[in-house]
Amino acid sequence: MSKFKINLSTKNIETENKMKPLPVIYWTRVLLGVVAALICTLLSSPEIGFNILNGISIALLVYIITYYVYKNLFVTKVEKPSKIFTTGVGAYFLSWIVMWALFYTILYK
Repeated sequence: MSKFKINLSTKNIETENKMKPLPVIYWTRVLLGVVAALICTLLSSPEIGFNILNGISIALLVYIITYYVYKNLFVTKVEKPSKIFTTGVGAYFLSWIVMWALFYTILYK
């Protein structure tokens, strides 16, 4: 007799392939940092007079919007609701500032 049991149900496969909420939040915030940088670059034409404070405002606005969206989606799936706000904050702002500098250099210099 075999001691091993093979389970072929698709329910186990589906639950194993789902990502946990914190990595999803982290990586989407990295990508949204790039999107915010692109928005800041497109609005920061040298003729318009767009400055760094306007760029910071856009980055903060995008981050705060994502916080409320993620809070509604993942509040029951994380152990501490404060983790939704703090997950990916450094990666978001680092990707935003680096990509903004890169995009601005490519487009306007």
